[in-house]
Amino acid sequence: MEIIHLILGKANPERMNGVNRVVHEMATIQTVLGYRVQVWGITANTVHDYPERVFTTRLFQSYKNPFVMGKELQKALLQNKGNIVVHIHGAFLPRFFSASQFLHKNGIPFIITPHSSYNQVMMQKNAAIKKIYFSLFERRLLNNASTVHLLGQTEWDGLDAIYHNKKSVMIPYGFSRQKNKNQAVSRPDIFTVAYCGRLSIYSKGLDIMLQGFADFHASFPASQLVIIGDGKEKPALLKMVAALGIADAVVFTGSLFGEEKLNRLKASHVFAHPSRTDGIPATIIESASIGLPCIVSKATNTGEYISRFDAGYTMDKLNAGCFSMGLQNMYARIMHKNESALLQQNAFRMIDEAFNWESILAKFDSIYKMALAS
Repeated sequence: MEIIHLILGKANPERMNGVNRVVHEMATIQTVLGYRVQVWGITANTVHDYPERVFTTRLFQSYKNPFVMGKELQKALLQNKGNIVVHIHGAFLPRFFSASQFLHKNGIPFIITPHSSYNQVMMQKNAAIKKIYFSLFERRLLNNASTVHLLGQTEWDGLDAIYHNKKSVMIPYGFSRQKNKNQAVSRPDIFTVAYCGRLSIYSKGLDIMLQGFADFHASFPASQLVIIGDGKEKPALLKMVAALGIADAVVFTGSLFGEEKLNRLKASHVFAHPSRTDGIPATIIESASIGLPCIVSKATNTGEYISRFDAGYTMDKLNAGCFSMGLQNMYARIMHKNESALLQQNAFRMIDEAFNWESILAKFDSIYKMALAS
């Protein structure tokens, strides 16, 4: 059996979106553990201009008409028919609808991971259009899928509200902790909170984060917020920072990658991610993997793990007051109770136990085999 991960893009872990990063790591670990894996990307730029990886990558041309899947991709699928399972990554994408129809017609099994597209907040965005699209296309894709893989409870609840089924499964993605890179680092005396990700105010809860930090900073002025990332909403964030009177306490680094990003995170005391909508944000798992306690909303689908392993603070409510309470809790534990080392070890344990790739991939393997058998 061979697994074909079908994505939009090239599975570049550094400069592409979270889906591409997750697929890159998943395919890498699967290959290392002996699974037969390829990643097939549909992209406007079919040049292989990414770093070397251990798995085979094939790129197929995208077309202006999003419902056109392309003869080359069709031919490649038919050539591999009989011993492959296609794993589609993404939802509400016409190219994947066309691919699913072709796969179903030709008896090639597939599963789908929507990557948070079905949670209730995302479904409310362009709700009228999505309702029509779901009725005409997405429902048919789901009907033909062998399994619908969901990352967390928010997505499970969102899909269940519009599509009752018995084929959904909930499995988190794994993460590989690089233990040799987890040495103790020197952190500043000033209490430093970090955020890393898209500068999307509503979906990532950045307004909640700024308002909550402003409330916290008023009582604890020896604090700063470091925002790693970029986006077209940055000017609006700068205005918000100025209006809240915290311009001197907020640092915008722009986009950082690789070791530069990790070193900036390591120089922080806590990581913040108060999303309104998400799958399982890779930046939360990555931050925990270097020992950072995390302040998260339930919408990140990581709150249950954070609470179970005592690896940070899970917000009970999605508002600035609750975020400020999380900062106060972490400040007291780290700066006064000297629990930084305890929280770090708890974060490491969470990654090693809850996000262990080997046990997670065993679950995926059973799904793939069931799809191929059916």
